[in-house]
Amino acid sequence: MGSVIGVIGAGGWGTALAKLLAEKAHDVTLWCHGEQTFRYIQQDKENPTYLPGIKLPAAIKATRLLDEAVQKKNALFLAVPSHYFRAVVGAAAPAVDGKSILVSATKGIDEAKLAPMGEVLKDLFGAAQKDRHAFLSGPTFALEVARGQPAAVTVGVFDDRVGRVVQDLLGGPNFRVYTSRDTVGVEMGGVVKNVIAIAAGISDGLGLGLNARAALITRGLAEMTRLAVKMGADPLTLSGLPGLGDLVLTATGDLSRNRSVGLEIARGKKLDDITRGTRTIAEGITNTRSVYLLAQKLGVEMPIVEQMHRVLHEGKNPLEAVKELMQRSLKAELA
Repeated sequence: MGSVIGVIGAGGWGTALAKLLAEKAHDVTLWCHGEQTFRYIQQDKENPTYLPGIKLPAAIKATRLLDEAVQKKNALFLAVPSHYFRAVVGAAAPAVDGKSILVSATKGIDEAKLAPMGEVLKDLFGAAQKDRHAFLSGPTFALEVARGQPAAVTVGVFDDRVGRVVQDLLGGPNFRVYTSRDTVGVEMGGVVKNVIAIAAGISDGLGLGLNARAALITRGLAEMTRLAVKMGADPLTLSGLPGLGDLVLTATGDLSRNRSVGLEIARGKKLDDITRGTRTIAEGITNTRSVYLLAQKLGVEMPIVEQMHRVLHEGKNPLEAVKELMQRSLKAELA
């Protein structure tokens, strides 16, 4: 018999996780913020806005009541956009069972605290509960996971026993789950890659070529690693699935919302027009601002992130940003 699971957030990733869990015979309740998404999932067993063409298991129960989604659950998967994470999880917190495992599937920075979701969970539930917290990250497009195509992820944990539970809950023939004790590295790789993916999209949109894209990805990995290590991460974590793996996927894949934003910026579209024309959220837009501010706070040099902040939030011409990156003073690669 499976476990009793709540999934908070019915975007593409939350819905894909709910499908994955339900297919393993777990009892899954999926919390939906929007009325239309709720109706589609409850009545038609589909989420056409985020996962078009995917039929969901009949066993998934949709709800708009947070308490119903979180009460008496063995585990909760938290998959809401980072800028709503504190508010939504905070509203749910009073109803959460103290024995529930909390798995953050959100890749982002809390703008108020300039910290990853692990710090938000600690604020909301107390440091004494952190051993029950886990962080899921890796190269995964929700649509491919929902189709049952092969994928591998890493779950960052404080307690190895929790890691084994999450592996058992999610793992299957087409979904491989590794564990890591480096929660900071697992979280931060999934954040910074969104910013670099926008830069890669801009590079591709400007027609700068494959050499330029490869350079951006590689130097982006260096920036990601510098920031994460400053925060206490193991640099090796960033060479794995949560870092390099997720970065390559998001910077090159046609399903990447962040790369798509970069392509649109390169074509001359304004950020407001891009965001107004879609219901799906590219986390890299908000991540760019928060990662830039965090780097400034910690004194970490991140020139690609800095230029992306100027392009997205200060209106800088993207070609000028590329020129500035290329004309920086020369130095050793690994300095």
